[in-house]
Amino acid sequence: MTPRIETLMERKLAGKRINMSFAQNKTADLWRSFMPQRPSIKHQVNNYMYSVEVFSDIDFFKQFNPNTNFEKWAAIEVSEYETLPNNTEQLILPEGLYAVFNYKGKASEAAPTYQYIYTQWLPNSEYVLDHRPHFALMGEKYKNEHPDSEEELWIPIKLK
Repeated sequence: MTPRIETLMERKLAGKRINMSFAQNKTADLWRSFMPQRPSIKHQVNNYMYSVEVFSDIDFFKQFNPNTNFEKWAAIEVSEYETLPNNTEQLILPEGLYAVFNYKGKASEAAPTYQYIYTQWLPNSEYVLDHRPHFALMGEKYKNEHPDSEEELWIPIKLK
């Protein structure tokens, strides 16, 4: 599995967030609470959905503990923040370099792909993790728990 390396320009996201851990995964609850609000968000840039993880510590994966909390977002890209509905928050994805992996399969079965990225690909690449949000970009081919579902996994990187 070889990623494409891409520079992401700054993006404005609007959505909802929750603190959770991988052991106490609340992703489905987060999306269930966000999706009814999605149509009321003005100035949407496209139809993509962003599942974003914000880790407080750059060493989150070096000393991985499935019980460590992080911030999880369900969001969409917007061109401006002026008219966000109540209970919708702002998140800026800063500009930076990303390794982008195409993932095909059920969302619940992505763990081995992430394990490969962090334990095989990254240590053997010319990159290290950068301290910026990680995210999955879900477009028209995303079908959640369908085996033919497709999404992109964006991993923040910088040269060693």
